Amino acid sequence: MNCKNCNKTLYSKNNYCDGCGAKVIRNRLTIKNLFSDFIETYLNYDNTFLQTFFNLFKNPKDVIDGYINGTRKKYVSAISYFTIAITFTGLEYFILKNYFPGFLDLSDITQKGMEAISNTILDKARDYQSFVLLLFVPLYALMAKLVFFNIKKYNYTELLVVFMYIIAHSNIIGSVVIVTSAWLGFRMGQLSLFILTFQLIYSAYCLKQLYNLSLTGIILRTLWFIFVFSIIYVVIIFLFVGILFLTKGTEFFKELMHTKQLASLAQATSSFKNCTSYRFL
Repeated sequence: MNCKNCNKTLYSKNNYCDGCGAKVIRNRLTIKNLFSDFIETYLNYDNTFLQTFFNLFKNPKDVIDGYINGTRKKYVSAISYFTIAITFTGLEYFILKNYFPGFLDLSDITQKGMEAISNTILDKARDYQSFVLLLFVPLYALMAKLVFFNIKKYNYTELLVVFMYIIAHSNIIGSVVIVTSAWLGFRMGQLSLFILTFQLIYSAYCLKQLYNLSLTGIILRTLWFIFVFSIIYVVIIFLFVGILFLTKGTEFFKELMHTKQLASLAQATSSFKNCTSYRFL
C-alpha cells in the first residue's frame, strides 16, 4: 500500500505516512467519517484555524509577524484566512437575503425620500462585495505606508499580509455579529456605528502591537489614518457616482436632483463602505 499523497510505501502498522505526515485512510468515505474529518479539521482547538482566530484576539503580533517571518504550520496563511472571511461574508449575505431581508433596510440612517436610492446602492455593493473587499487590502496597505512613513518595519508586500489578517478577522467577527443581530430583530442601520467602532479599535490594537507604539502614539496615528482615509473616501464617492452614472443612466440623477438632496448621496454611499469593507474603517 502506498501513500495517496506522496506515494511512499506504507506498512500495515502505519497510521500516518512517514514521508509527508498525512493520516492513512483505509476505509471508504461515509457521512460519519466525513463529519469527523470536519470536526477534526475546523473545530478541534489544536487546529490552525481556531489557533489563528483566537490568537488574532490575544496576540495578533504573533500571528502576523510569525507569518511574515516564515512561520507556516502554526497558523492559517493570510490568503487562506482572507478566503475564509470572504466565505463568511457570502454566507452572511445569503442568510440575510433569504431569511432576514428586513435587516438590510437602511431607512433608519437615511434621509426621508432617499430610501430607494440607498437600498439601490446597497444592493449594488452587495453584488460585488468580495471584489471590493479585496481592493481594500492594497488601499489600506498604501494608507499605512503614508501613516507610518517614518517607521520602516514593513515593506508594502508585508503590509498586504498585515491587512489581509486584520480585515479578514474583522469580517469574520462582523458576519457572526450581524447574523446574530438579524436573528434578534435588529437592523443594519442600528449596528453601523457599533461595527465601525469595533473595527477601528481592533485595527488600532493590532497596529499598536505590530509597531510597538505607546497609547498616545497609536491615538495620534489613528487620527492621521482617519484623515488620510477621509480624503481617499471622497475620491471613492466620486468614482462610485461615476459608476452609478454609467450603470443607472441619467434618470437616476434626475430623481436625485428632483429630491433636492444631492448632498445626501454621500450618506447613502456610506452604505457601500459599510457592507463591503466590512464595516472596516
